[in-house]
Amino acid sequence: MPDVGPARVELRGLRILGRHGVLAEERLRAQPFELDVDLVFDVGVAAESDDLADTVDYAAVVAAATRVVEGEHCRLLERLVVRVGEAVLELDTRVEHVTVVLRKLRPPVPADLGSAGVRVTISR
Repeated sequence: MPDVGPARVELRGLRILGRHGVLAEERLRAQPFELDVDLVFDVGVAAESDDLADTVDYAAVVAAATRVVEGEHCRLLERLVVRVGEAVLELDTRVEHVTVVLRKLRPPVPADLGSAGVRVTISR
């Protein structure tokens, strides 16, 4: 098998309810957030073995992101997106970089705004 090396694994459109924001109403009533998570790691061993033990468990990534968004209370999206990224990196030392995009789907602004979000990349 050829040397495959690092690849970007993409998880898209994870929707989770959370209580985050500066306004009191945002912290009292759960609102929808949407996340995209990109994981960069060497997929060569998994590509050869075809064994789940040789790759990053995407279900564990989803569970970690869900725990953070449902369990923590952050005023700023900037803090929340970094906390999600940190939680993902803690799961598996094979992940070299994680990029998390976090979107608040109902931002409290007086305009027809589809979402407000933050994208961050965290490296080991």
